[in-house]
This record gives sequence, C-alpha cells and structure tokens, in this order.
Amino acid sequence: MNLILAYNRYYEEHGKKTEALYRSLREEIVSGGLPAGTRLPPSRKLAEMCEVSRGVVNQVYDMLYAESYVRMESGSGTFAAYDSAQGSSRIGDLGRQADIAVSEWAKRLMPITSAADEAGTRMAIVESPPKPGQGMKAIDFEITSLAPGLFPAEEWKKVMYAEIRETVNPQAGTAAGEGEGCPPLSEAIARELIRERGIHADASRLVLTNGSMQAIALLAMLLVSPGDAVVLENPTYPGIARAVRAAGGHIIAAKVDDRGIIPADWPAKLLFVTPTRQFPTGAVLSAERRKALLEWANRRGAVIIEDDYDSTFRWGGRPVEPLKALDREDRVVYIGTFSKTMLGELRIGYALLPEALTDLFRRAKLLFEPVPSGLTGQRALAAFISGGGYERHMRRMRRICGRRRICLRETAGRKLERWFHFAGTDAGLHMYATWRGERAEYERLKSACQAAGVSWTDGGRYWLDKNGEAAASALFGFAHLTEAQIEEGVNRIERAALHVTGTAT
Repeated sequence: MNLILAYNRYYEEHGKKTEALYRSLREEIVSGGLPAGTRLPPSRKLAEMCEVSRGVVNQVYDMLYAESYVRMESGSGTFAAYDSAQGSSRIGDLGRQADIAVSEWAKRLMPITSAADEAGTRMAIVESPPKPGQGMKAIDFEITSLAPGLFPAEEWKKVMYAEIRETVNPQAGTAAGEGEGCPPLSEAIARELIRERGIHADASRLVLTNGSMQAIALLAMLLVSPGDAVVLENPTYPGIARAVRAAGGHIIAAKVDDRGIIPADWPAKLLFVTPTRQFPTGAVLSAERRKALLEWANRRGAVIIEDDYDSTFRWGGRPVEPLKALDREDRVVYIGTFSKTMLGELRIGYALLPEALTDLFRRAKLLFEPVPSGLTGQRALAAFISGGGYERHMRRMRRICGRRRICLRETAGRKLERWFHFAGTDAGLHMYATWRGERAEYERLKSACQAAGVSWTDGGRYWLDKNGEAAASALFGFAHLTEAQIEEGVNRIERAALHVTGTAT
C-alpha cells in the first residue's frame, strides 16, 4: 500500500508523535485518500514507515476508533470507516460560498449604509444567589465567572495601563481598521483557532462581539423570520431559546444523550449546537454524528451555529475536532468567548462566519454599535496574547482547575454516587449529575442544602419543556472553589442527603 501521510508537517507543528500521526491519518480518511473500507497498515508496518513505536500507532488507532473514523475487525485488521466519498459529494469543495437564506429583517438591513442614529440594548438576566444557613459560610457550586485568585491581575493591569495611556493621548485616535474592533486581536484569535482547534480561520471573516450572547442574538435576528423552525438541543442554554423566540422562531427541541445531540432530518434551516462539549450535560458529539449534522445542513441548505463555550479546558484525551474544521460548504458559524478564561466584565467574544454571512453580520453589529465599545480591552487582550501572558495564564489555570476537578470527581464519587449519577467528561469547568431518585426528594435536598449553606446550579432551568422530560439534575462548578471548599461542600451535601432520604445512621 502506497500511503503518503503529512506526518512530518504535523510533527513540526505540534512536536508530538501521537498527535502528528493522528492528524495525518485523520486527514487522509476525511479527504478520501483512505476511502471507507480501506485496510490501514498493520501497526508494525506503519510504525516502521513513520519511525515511531507500535505503542504510538496502537494508541492512534484507538483514538480514531473512538471517534468512528475507523472500524476494527478481530483477526482482519483496522479499516477506514468514514464515508468521505458520500460526504464530499454533499459537502463540496472548501471555499465554496453557500447559498444561505436570511430573515426578512436581514433583507431590510441590506440597503442600510449608515447606522449612526440607531441604538439597541441587550437584556441580562441575573438570578439572586441562595442565602446561606445561619452562622455558616456559604459554599457555592453554581457556575460562575473566573475566581479572582486565578487571574493574573498585576500582569493584566500593566497591559491595560499601557493601552489606556495610548487611548488618552490626544495624538492617538481610533487606529485604521478599528471601526469594527481591534484587528490584531482578530488575527491573534484566528492564529489560535488554526493552532489549537484545527480550523482554517480567516481573520477577515472573524467579527469581535461583546460576548458570545451578542453574536447569538444577532445571528437569530439575521437568520430567523417569524414562524421559522429552529433546532435547539434539549437541554440547552436558555439565552439561545430567548433569542430565537424574540426573533419569532418556532423551536424544535432535539434530544440529547451521552453522545450529544441525536441527529434527525429536521424540517428547519438553522441549528444551534454545542458539539465539543454539550451544554449543560458535557457530552461530546461523536464523529459519526458530526458528519450527519453537516450532511443535514448541506441537504437542507441550513446553517449550523456552533457554540464552543469552554472546550479550552481539557483534562484528558485530545481536543475534539470542531464542526467548523470539517465544514466544506461554508455553512457553519463558529462562536467563541473569553468569558471562561478572562474577567467576566471584559465581555469579548467572536464569531467566525461563512462568507455569505460576514458582511450582513457586520452591518447588523454596526446598527447597534456604530462605534465599537471596549477597544481598550480588546487592544490589551491582543497585547496580552502576543506577549505570551495569556498562554502563561492558561497553563496556570489548567493546572489549578485540573486539581480542583480531580478533587470534586473523587470526593463526589465516594460520597454522592448513591444519589447522583455524574456524567463522565474530559473537559470544562463544571460536572453534570442526574438525580437517581424522585424529583420531590431532590427538591427537598436542595432546600436542606441551602439551609446548610451549600448550593449548585439546578439543571432544570436548561430544559425547553420544564414540565415534560426534564431530568432532575445539577451542575457543579468547581473552578472558583478551593479544594478544601469542595470537600466541605460535598460533605454538607452528603449529610443533607442522608437526612432527606432517611438513610442517616
């Protein structure tokens, strides 16, 4: 078999043999170089070809098998399983501009050339925190922003002060090209997406936003007309549902299992999805299902909005390939945010858009924001990234939050598993758990825990039908808590559960 792999190129980029071999083999399978049914070389032969150990080859084959790129037959070998020929006939060539249907509002926006007199506001829903029990210090497992102690405040102040000095300089104004945000930041993000996520990102199609929610709301306005069907995961982030309903959309609730959203031939032209880590369950969408979603979009002429909210934090395995990295018909919008890694009030997100939507999205953003806000923060973040500060900050966060995740996983696994089923996950800053008992019992536990000064994020708020199949569930955030707080919080939940369920000794 004459197999030519881009192993050396990927090894130069990543410096890791396993990653290089994985990426080069996956590239051949997805591109059709290894059609479905093709037998891959035996591990010994491939190890000799690439000058790696058989252990590396076997590990890579296992990774490809886990994501459905290959199938393994005992006694026969390993075979390519990704139907690239069928996919390419539907997906088309990279760079092709898709014909995307837009909303009536978007059509009315097209002739607008100036938006200086327009204004808009965005509603933020803030919920009151639970009251701690008397005489007890509250331990809050709710999902929240970055803990102050994890943020490199002094280093950030230096880059911010440097940008502020430039901003107040009478000789300095808005730099060329900053009418829609800070170009160096867009370029830095595009480089990170190429390096970290495998997305061929073009900075000219990347638009900076005031957090990911602004991007979601603008896209709903651009793509949803009254009565249009829109597919949402169930459960999902409620802000997405609010944006779709505000645009007049009709929501189709798509079921989710432990492999993410379950694909179907939905009669719709828009899908919001969190494939790299489903929110809130943490499920990772399989390669087979990612391919099915792209085929659905191509067949229906639909758009997929991919919300990658916290896959930056991975604690095992390799990063999951985003849908945008597989998109060949330019139908996927990729949304990212810095809300999990930087200060929450910084409010910097971005949207990587298909060519057919880029200009419209810019027009919509200019309608509500004719002069870009937060330029000082954007410039500072660009300098923070280019100077290496952001990478150092992320290394430290991953190290500390990784320890906190292990502490929660092990402590909760020992003490709470009889009541909660914790979903396995290799990424993110929260753990999702479903209640094993009756809902009424779960509600009593919540009240008892509140009295004991401990709380968590209730999973019920993320279900589209609160009275239907919504599971009694909980989200335990851990990034903002110390290991001692995590252990104490779990102990309080255990004591309350023993009492509420009548199993106290």
